[in-house]
Order: sequence, then C-alpha cells, then structure tokens
Amino acid sequence: MRRAVVIAGAGLLAAAYWWRTHPSACPYGQRFWVEAPHPLITRARLRRVLGLASGERILEIGPGTGYYTLDLAESVGPEGRVDIFDLQREMLDHTLRRVAERGIVNVHDAQGDARDLPYDDASFDAVLLVAVLGEIPDPDAAMAEVARVLRPGGRAVVGELAGDPHFVTPGALRRRAEAAGLRLEIRDGPPFGYFARLRPA
Repeated sequence: MRRAVVIAGAGLLAAAYWWRTHPSACPYGQRFWVEAPHPLITRARLRRVLGLASGERILEIGPGTGYYTLDLAESVGPEGRVDIFDLQREMLDHTLRRVAERGIVNVHDAQGDARDLPYDDASFDAVLLVAVLGEIPDPDAAMAEVARVLRPGGRAVVGELAGDPHFVTPGALRRRAEAAGLRLEIRDGPPFGYFARLRPA
C-alpha cells in the first residue's frame, strides 16, 4: 500500500512538472476550468484594478468562454470596444454566442498567437490577460507585444491564481514586465491570487 502511494505521488509530481514545463492553452473540451468561479481574481476586483471608462478600447487575450468579457463590454459602453483574441476558435465562438445572447454589439474577435498580435502599435487603452501568460510558450515575446499595442498612458492587467499549473508568481511577472518596458503600478490581492496593473515605463 505504501509503495502504491509513493508511486501515485511520484506520478502526480511528474505530471505537474510536465504541465509546468510545457505551456499550452486550456483545451476547449476542458472549458469547465475557465467557467468555474474565480476566487480572489473576481470580476469586482478586476473592475477596480482595470478602472475602465466609457468609450475605451480593450484587448482581452485568452478570454476563454467569456467569464470577464461581458462585464468588460458593458463597462466601456456602446462607444467603447472589446477585442477578444485567442488561439482557439472554439473559445472565441463560445464567447461570441454569449455576447449575442446578451445583445452586446461592441465585442470583436480575432484568432492567433499572442506572440504576434495582429494589431497596430498603440491601439488599446488596456490589455487584459487572466491566467493566460504562463500558457504562452514564449511569455517574454507576448509581454513585448502587449507593450507594443498599448497606447501611451495605457495599462495592462495580468491576473493569476495559484493552482493553475502555469501560474506566474508576482516576482516572475515583474521581471517579465520590466524586460518588456512595463512597470508594476499596483498588485491587488495576495501573491497566490492577484491582479497586477502595469504601465509603460
């Protein structure tokens, strides 16, 4: 029995290590992970950190099935715009169905790789990545792209929650942000579940 427990524990550690060292997006077939309630990284906390204003243009990278998207779209109002960008067409389509059901018309989608965003320089007032940065094979390249598409005075908000196999610690985020020319302005929440707001340095 003891041997079986040791083997099972070793298997779990090996799986966790593999996940940690092989970044990948949550498959659409496992979307229940992104649809479940998000403790600590709540919609209310995000609204406070992001500080949206009517008429702003927002980019949400990796929206999943739209857990935050609908709130974002309503916060910027009909004069604003939310662009959702994801590697997986299924996630985008799922979010767009929810948007249509709510009668929201200011959400636009694009599919692709976050290491090469299809947007002009200085296009967005804010960029959002929640539990996404660690899934990208080259997060430094993704952060550089985030910095590129931000307007002067804009902000990027990164949300992270421990338990995610690709969790990015506050220290690692700060280092990646600084390398991309962004500075940490505030962190809201404990180190194991937080939103961080970044500004161009």
